[in-house]
Amino acid sequence: MSIMEFQHNKSDGVYMSTGHRRQTSAEIVSEARRSLRSLATQRPFTPQEKNRQLFGESSSRARDGRPPSAFSLHARHFEAPDSRPGSGTRLNPLEHKPRVSVSLDEDGGDDEAALPKPPAERGGTRTGSGGSRARLLRATSVSKMPPMTPNAKNMSPEARIGGDQLDDGDNLRSADITKHKTKSSSETDLHTLRRPRIDVSSQSGSKPDADDSEDESVFWNTKVLPVLQEFESFAGGDAVSDEIVGQLCNSCNGLYDALAERGMLGRQCKKRSGILRILFRLIDVGSDRLNLTLAKLILALNVSGNNLLNICKLVFKISRNANNDALFLKGSILDSLVSLLQCDDVWSKGEAILYCVGSLKLLSGNSALSRLLLNKGFIAVLMQLSKRLMHGPSATSANVNTRKSDGEGQQIITGHILVQVTGALRNIADQSESRPSFLSNKAFSTLCLILENHRNDLDVCINVARIFSKLSTYTECCHALAETPRCCSLFLELLGKHSRKQDLVVRLLFTLGNLTAKSTEAREQVYEEEQGMDVLLDLFQAYLKTPSPPEQCCSPEREDVLVKLIRLLANLAIHPTVGTALAANTLCVQLLLKVLECRSVQESEELVINAVATINNLSFYPSQSSVIRSQHTHISQLLLKLLLGSSMDAVLEATRVFGNLSQIKDVRRFVMQHKVEQFVITLLDSKSPDVCFSACGVLINLSADPDNRAMLSAEGAVQKLVDCLRDFGPQDWHLAAVVCQTLWNCSLDGELQHAQELLEILRLYTDREALQWPSEDGVRQVQEARWELLFVPVAERLRQRLHIEDTI
Repeated sequence: MSIMEFQHNKSDGVYMSTGHRRQTSAEIVSEARRSLRSLATQRPFTPQEKNRQLFGESSSRARDGRPPSAFSLHARHFEAPDSRPGSGTRLNPLEHKPRVSVSLDEDGGDDEAALPKPPAERGGTRTGSGGSRARLLRATSVSKMPPMTPNAKNMSPEARIGGDQLDDGDNLRSADITKHKTKSSSETDLHTLRRPRIDVSSQSGSKPDADDSEDESVFWNTKVLPVLQEFESFAGGDAVSDEIVGQLCNSCNGLYDALAERGMLGRQCKKRSGILRILFRLIDVGSDRLNLTLAKLILALNVSGNNLLNICKLVFKISRNANNDALFLKGSILDSLVSLLQCDDVWSKGEAILYCVGSLKLLSGNSALSRLLLNKGFIAVLMQLSKRLMHGPSATSANVNTRKSDGEGQQIITGHILVQVTGALRNIADQSESRPSFLSNKAFSTLCLILENHRNDLDVCINVARIFSKLSTYTECCHALAETPRCCSLFLELLGKHSRKQDLVVRLLFTLGNLTAKSTEAREQVYEEEQGMDVLLDLFQAYLKTPSPPEQCCSPEREDVLVKLIRLLANLAIHPTVGTALAANTLCVQLLLKVLECRSVQESEELVINAVATINNLSFYPSQSSVIRSQHTHISQLLLKLLLGSSMDAVLEATRVFGNLSQIKDVRRFVMQHKVEQFVITLLDSKSPDVCFSACGVLINLSADPDNRAMLSAEGAVQKLVDCLRDFGPQDWHLAAVVCQTLWNCSLDGELQHAQELLEILRLYTDREALQWPSEDGVRQVQEARWELLFVPVAERLRQRLHIEDTI
């Protein structure tokens, strides 16, 4: 029995998973007998961006062609809300401004007609939109204002609410819309002429009955008007204390609750325009806490167009400061933002959606906020948004324009949004609790579709690659990804297309390495993909080749690519068909040997060790066409240098390769000529079962030659093997079986040293009742299967042989 039958992955746990069922005893033994090992490595590390922004410093997008992350935003950037479409005709201003009624009732009646006419303006009638606007608040019957306004001490309440001064109308305006292209001044003039009071006409046009009107009037005058008066008294640029900001936030939340209770959020509110004007004006107070509270209410009032864009930009601006994360944790603004992403027509809100998702991406970098978003179904929302973006605008959408330029614009904004979506998912993937959500929402197929549709967008590709590299480290996610159609094909295509983009290449190779470590199907898919192996070997050549300047040859980035690539080859070689083909591939073997020739363990330990481990897997296949076998002498010389080094991991891997190659007579002769067996015998003193197992792999083949047995015994191999059996037997029955087989070979020439001691150990270890078994049922099942099927047959045969010789 040779080492080829005994070697296995000693790093495997007691459970060897094949699907979700428990393995049979035969499967356990089959796994234990494998000589081939999958390799593990560290996930590529991505440092967190120093600055929170839409696109990172390494973004492939040109700075002048992408939406900005930094901008100024004030009340004047918001447009005066209109409830009716503009006529497009500019009207002449009125000669005077009508006095605003205190009542917020829709029916002005005779009270409005009885308003006195103010004196004419000095210097003639004012022209333009400012002269025609009505004051927002002129509550003449209210004699007192809340005593919290910082600019109130030198003003009378009447003056603050709206006296007869001509500039009040301008002071109360919430936006100077002359700077915006989307609204003409004529539209604003028409709007204000029709609405001279804070309360605007109902958009529905249906007039409530007298009782409902009276009830609504009481509600507005008691619940809404006092809050609006409080808000209106603040001028932009005022210095406001934290205490007053807190009071304003409480008032804003109270207004939100009152409107929600009456079902007046959204566009149902008749006085929506007047409320929005005053809310926009408060933005100039300059408090992030207040602005976030305002944003929640403004979004609830269902703003659109430029106002929606600006409020999303305002939230994004606040989210850029990590010190504001606590504000998002305390409030409920996250619900509003997540809800906005679920709109049916993302195309009419494209840039607003961009800044909304961008805000959530930045916030998801905070672990507490990330978990909070996860609990709100954030992954499902982003998956649905991605599907809508990739399907394009519906044919019935009023915003669809079939012009080519519009289609290109939609493609650009889709790419920008998907960068934010995938960036947020990348952050969420750091949470272990996110895995069930990724699986239940079939996120892997959607992400692969994003990759396929945006394969030229490096920012999107890198984000998706980072998601896969994180999630593929978990078994259940790895299997789900491996089962996603064309995933391996897509990864190989991207590796060929973006071969020089190291941060993308290293993550795709890492993900493929994870898939091929756990999935036979993934190994087959990678190997069977047309030109797939050519892509990998081309990458191997490109990154191993000395770059210009030569100093970059050992750069950490290039070396990390090689580490992940060689690990992928090692995992592919586990499949018999692939392993045999790679062992016969001259270029593949030459590249692996070049790593050993050009790199040292001291400089590139993981790279060298991975290369040796890959050679070990390839040396498992005794094919006549194997280049590994035909170059055994050169390989043995390279391995000898590793055995004499200081790295124990490198020694272990080199010993494993000798365990396979020592089946070749010339290699056994090389080992004995260079006294390698003495070093191997010394390894039996190791306290590591892995090292002892690898040493036995070499000794079992060396002891098969009669000429070597006497020398091995003289060098103390038998005594060390007996000690190894005693120390490790009950812990590792597979190792114990290999030790017994080695001792069997050593006993072929006659009497075996230390036979009595060995018989006592075998008598004890073959008695089931005398052994102590683990208490856990699953672990005990595996231990008993390995003891019964691997150890007992070899131990009983050796015991009988020693007993016969003892009686003779």
